[in-house]
Amino acid sequence: MSTAVDWGNLESRIDALTTQFLATPHDAAMPYEGLLNRVRTQAGASNAGGKHLRAQLALSAYDAAADSGRARRSRPVTPGSISMTPSHSTSAARQSRDAMLDVACALEIYQTSALIHDDIIDDSDLRRGAPSAHKALEIGNNERLGHGLAIMLGNLLATASAYVVETSFARLHNHEDGVRAFLGMQRAVAIGQVLDLSAESIPLSDPEQLVCASLEVFRWKTASYTAIAPLELGFLAAGFEPAVAHESALHIGEPLGLAFQLADDLIDVDSSSHISGKPVGGDIREGKHTVLLADALQRADDLQRKRLLAIYGASARSKSDIAEAIGLFQSTGAIAQSQGRINTLFRQSSRAIDTAAALGSKAREPLHAACARMVPIADA
Repeated sequence: MSTAVDWGNLESRIDALTTQFLATPHDAAMPYEGLLNRVRTQAGASNAGGKHLRAQLALSAYDAAADSGRARRSRPVTPGSISMTPSHSTSAARQSRDAMLDVACALEIYQTSALIHDDIIDDSDLRRGAPSAHKALEIGNNERLGHGLAIMLGNLLATASAYVVETSFARLHNHEDGVRAFLGMQRAVAIGQVLDLSAESIPLSDPEQLVCASLEVFRWKTASYTAIAPLELGFLAAGFEPAVAHESALHIGEPLGLAFQLADDLIDVDSSSHISGKPVGGDIREGKHTVLLADALQRADDLQRKRLLAIYGASARSKSDIAEAIGLFQSTGAIAQSQGRINTLFRQSSRAIDTAAALGSKAREPLHAACARMVPIADA
């Protein structure tokens, strides 16, 4: 049974789950309660403003699996629950989807934790147009305190997300496998972050290696929690056998996650796009070594390559530098090459949905729509 979600109220559910986890008993109150309240308040601020793409994908996967012929029809029996009979089927299905909604919220809570840590690593002071957590938590310009509190907030939210998944999957199918998949996702993202940091040492004189390393980072850091895990969690919660859930999620999610990250990099330099809500050229301003840059270096002539290396080798990049780099991405054909990669990967993901034996034909279209929201610039 599919039930529409009021995405405008999803943040209130995320905040409720987060607040419940971060609450401390009265007997634990200390002279530092004011500092704890600042951390709790920042949790709500950091959770606000997302697109909830991962939550939407997870719920779409759950609905697709529940509407297919492969999902188990009986509700898992947990302490205090009743077996599902025809008279209880509607309410049981609604309760199960409510539990899945909390799993979807947990994905968003985890993303917030990852973004808080990312902003510290990247020394980024803004997130979604507001101060990043480590800046907002500074007191009297005490950067050390702000960084320390933000690290702890990120850790608390990561723990909260795992707690929500564990308690929610107790009311769904495949409890242990669902928890295992969620923790495996967190492990993959951490490994991907390590790989991302190590990729910074790859010299721009070896763009082919940079492309290979960047795509590997995307697989671990982005595809794992942006696409594969949301799909796998939805399939598991609806009752797919664990092996079927994992393989289906991997075949659909890996190319989708790669396309998502490549599209995010491309949108960053597309002055005609307002999809991201971010200023154009942010990656160039930071001197980030992207696949787009590597493609441009591989395709550039000697003069174009010299200019790109000069721009990225500088200690800072001006507006004119950013405009010139974008022009070089265009003139070398790197933008067209990236768009081609995105289209190929997105079509691969779409074919995986169409050929997934576990999904019935009626269940595929909503899943296609959810994937299209992930990569709005893809030409299917």
